[in-house]
Amino acid sequence: MSAGSEQHQQSQPAVPVLEEQRIGEILGAVPERAHWRYRPRRVGMVWRSRAFRAGAVIVTLAICGLLILALVRRETGTEGFLVGLGLAVLPVPLLMTAFRWLDRVEPAPWRNLLFAFAWGSCAAALVAIVANSYATYLIANLSADPSGADTLGATVVAPIVEESAKGAAVLMLFLFRRREFSGVVDGIVAAGFTATGFAFSENILYLGSAFGEDRQLGTVGIASVTVGTFFVRIVLSPFAHPVFTTLTGIGFGLAAAGRLRRAGRIALPVLGLLLAMGMHALWNGSATWRPYGFYLVYGVFMMPVFGLLTWLAIWSRRRELRTLTAEFPAYAVAGWLTPAEPLALGSMRARGMARDLARHWHGASDRARGRAAARAVAEYESFATSLAALRRDARRGAVGADFAAREQELLHHLWERREVAAPALSQAARSVFRPAVHRPVPVPYGAGAHTAHGAHGAHAGHRAHGAHAAHGAHAARGYAPPAPAPAPAPAPAPANEQPPPHRQYGGHNPYLHPPQ
Repeated sequence: MSAGSEQHQQSQPAVPVLEEQRIGEILGAVPERAHWRYRPRRVGMVWRSRAFRAGAVIVTLAICGLLILALVRRETGTEGFLVGLGLAVLPVPLLMTAFRWLDRVEPAPWRNLLFAFAWGSCAAALVAIVANSYATYLIANLSADPSGADTLGATVVAPIVEESAKGAAVLMLFLFRRREFSGVVDGIVAAGFTATGFAFSENILYLGSAFGEDRQLGTVGIASVTVGTFFVRIVLSPFAHPVFTTLTGIGFGLAAAGRLRRAGRIALPVLGLLLAMGMHALWNGSATWRPYGFYLVYGVFMMPVFGLLTWLAIWSRRRELRTLTAEFPAYAVAGWLTPAEPLALGSMRARGMARDLARHWHGASDRARGRAAARAVAEYESFATSLAALRRDARRGAVGADFAAREQELLHHLWERREVAAPALSQAARSVFRPAVHRPVPVPYGAGAHTAHGAHGAHAGHRAHGAHAAHGAHAARGYAPPAPAPAPAPAPAPANEQPPPHRQYGGHNPYLHPPQ
C-alpha cells in the first residue's frame, strides 16, 4: 500500500474492524436470509408491499411502452416503424456495454439499470412526445408568428421537458436505491442507461418518419432522408442524449458522494439539470444555424464535452477503485483477508484473473464445478467491494445505526466463499503485482485462506452454529459446493516455504466443517 493511502487512512476518523477471533459471535448474530435487508418486514398496507410496488412500476412502464409504440406507429406507419426499430436498436448494445464497463468496480444491480432504460424508452419518451406536441400546438396558435413554433419548441420546450423526464429516473434511483447510489460513477451510469433508452425510442420515430418521407418522394440510396438521418443520429451522435443527461447524473453523484448540507445536495442536481437543458438547447438550435451551424457545434462543442465527460467518468472510476483499495488492508490485518487480497481486489485485471484461475482449477474434470467456483469468486469480489464501500461511508459519517449488522452480513458472505476465493485472489495478486507482494502466500489448490492465517483456533466458537447456518444459506441461495473430485496439481510454492496440506474443493470447507 502506498504512503498516500496510509496518510489517507490516518487522516480519517477510526472505524472499528471486527476481529476474526469473534467469528462465533458474528456468525451467530447474522439473521436468517429472509431478513438480510436490514429492515423489518412491513405488513398491513398494500402499498407498503415490495411486490406490490415492483408490480406497479412494471405495469406503469408497460402501459407507457404500449402507448409510445402506438403513437410512433401512427406517425410512421407499420413499415416505417419496423425500419426505424431495426436501425434505432444498433447503437443500444454498444452504449449499454460502455456504461456497464464503467460500472465494473461496484456494479449496480441490473434491476436498477433495466428500470432506468425502461423509464427512458417508455415513460420519458411518452411524456416528451405528448408535452412537446402540445406545447408546439399552443405556441403556433397563440404566437403572432406561427412559423417559428417548431423552432421555439425544439430549442426551448424540448430540452426542458426531455431532460426533466429523463432526470426523474436518476432522481428515483437516488431516493429509493440510496445504498446502491454512492458516487459520480453511479450517477453517470444511471443517467446513461436512461438516456440510451430515450434515444432509442426517439430514433425509431425520426428514422421511421424519414423512411415514410422517402416513400412519398421516391428517393432512394445515399440521397435519401433515411440515410441522412441515420448518419447524423446513429453514426455521428449516438452519444448526444447520454451526454446531456450525464450532466444531471454527475450532479446527483456529487450530492451522493459529498458530505454536504441539504442545500448543497439539492443545488448540485439542479445545477446539473440546468446544464443538461442548456447543452440540449444548444444542440437542437444548431440545426437552425445554416449552413454549417450543426457541424460547428458538433466539432467545437459537442466532441470536446464528450471527451471531457469520458475522461471524468474513467477518472472517477479509478478514484473509486483506489478509495476502496485503501479500506481493504484493515480487514487483512484483522484476519478476514489474506495479505495479498487487498492488491487483487483493487485491480480489475487481477479480479478477472482470479475468476479464470478458479474456473480452471475446479473445472479440470467438471465444467459445472468450474463455473460454480468462478461464480463464488465473483460473488466474493462483489461482497468485498460492498464491504469496503460500507467502511468508506462509515469514515464519512454516512452510515446509520445498522452499520454493525450490515458489516456482519457482508463478512458472513465472505466467509462462506473464502476457501475458494482466497487462493485464486492471492495467486492473481502474485501474478499481477509480483514486485509489490513482498511475502507471497502459498496457494495450492483448495488450500483456503484460513490455513494461511493459522486461524484454526478462531473457529471453535461457532462450530454448532456454523454447519447449520452455512447449510441453510447454501440451500436458500441455491448454491452448494460440488461433490469431491480428483484435484489438479497444486500451484508451485516458493522454494523457502512448504505448501499447506492440500484440500479438494467441496471436500473441506472451514465454514461447513470447522477444524477440531
